Amino acid sequence: MSRLLKTSLAVLLLGALGVAVDALYELGEGLRPNIAGIVWQPDNATVGIQGEWQKLGAHELLVQWTAVDGQAFVPGSGLPEVPVMPDWARIANEPWAQDVIVGLAGFFSENRSRDNIEELAVLSERMAKVKTPLNVTGWYFPAEVDPSWSRAKELPALLARLPRPLWISVYDGANIGPQATAAWLKTWLPDDIGVFFQDGVGVYARTAPVARTYADALRKSLGEKRVKIIVEAFRPQVGGGFRPATVAELKPQIAAYKSYPLYLFDGPHYVTPEVVEGLAR
Repeated sequence: MSRLLKTSLAVLLLGALGVAVDALYELGEGLRPNIAGIVWQPDNATVGIQGEWQKLGAHELLVQWTAVDGQAFVPGSGLPEVPVMPDWARIANEPWAQDVIVGLAGFFSENRSRDNIEELAVLSERMAKVKTPLNVTGWYFPAEVDPSWSRAKELPALLARLPRPLWISVYDGANIGPQATAAWLKTWLPDDIGVFFQDGVGVYARTAPVARTYADALRKSLGEKRVKIIVEAFRPQVGGGFRPATVAELKPQIAAYKSYPLYLFDGPHYVTPEVVEGLAR
């Protein structure tokens, strides 16, 4: 009996230890940032893009555009080129850029983009044909949409000639709400185009828990695989402009979006080495 009792106790202790280890593992997983990638908005200041975003789990790079305001960040497009080109061969070997969603042609000005979407569609078709050493997993059309933009419904015809998988970004500048935003998109967005939802937290448009309700509504309407979240990793700065969000600001923001693929906007400008180290702890 005593041997049986000891054996039973040992089994129970081992079982309890296993449960405890599993619980600790799950807790650790929950505390780790769920970062699938980073966004990069190329400009002359960041052509030498560097970082260790893989420490956060980032493996996919969303390049916002490869041509902006009529200048190309890649060779071979026939457009005028920026003074210093990014080293695309090096970027292709970075652990945070093992997969790349290539942004096409855009303008820095949102109003200019919206007024010239036909031009951008034609230029984007041209940019999509440029060869790079990147492992391309998708394409991104850099005209951001929200329910206040009446011409958004013209996009399906304009984007029909662009390669797939194709992504656009969406936000709710009119604050019509999660369900209304999702319903509006559903009326015109083709089934083969996915969306990056801009959470709006960085510009204080909404809190992260509210942004989560938008993502949930979009996922329910469009399907799980068609929705990713852009985490705005910046905050307004006193005197104008923006500053990197602090680790204390970012942790609850990221935690609100568990189960979604997250992309930090943007890596070179706002996700500094100090922020990476703080989030990775």
